[in-house]
Amino acid sequence: MCGCTHSTQDRALHLEAEPGSSAAPTSTSAPKKMPKRISISKQLASIKALGKGSDLEKAIATAALIFRNSSDTDCKLEKATAKNLLQTQFRNFTEGQETKPKYKDLLSELDEHAENKLDFEDFMILLLSITVMSDLLQTIWNVKMTK
Repeated sequence: MCGCTHSTQDRALHLEAEPGSSAAPTSTSAPKKMPKRISISKQLASIKALGKGSDLEKAIATAALIFRNSSDTDCKLEKATAKNLLQTQFRNFTEGQETKPKYKDLLSELDEHAENKLDFEDFMILLLSITVMSDLLQTIWNVKMTK
């Protein structure tokens, strides 16, 4: 379990944002405006424990926040949402991988996943698996560390 603790208000707002959801407003007044999403950087800044956190801690916290912001009220990520996150938030790692057998296997495993949703652990394993096989990782390894 990822530890998501969407509040009742968060759940209602999340449901309102989903097309076809049953969380329609009960009043006859004008519909509520959706609140603006708080940026990931502001969310990170609000976590006191990360104030002096390492780059690695902030990277993992960023991944957790992106997952939480995209997940449903049960802290699960729809497969389609996971694929969208890979294309939009992780595209530099997935770029050029489409024809590689290992990448195809990962995506087919995602499609064959018993549930239609991923928990945080499954999502992180997917990200790490793609990272390890990506061309970008090789570029990262080749970055000069000294002058």
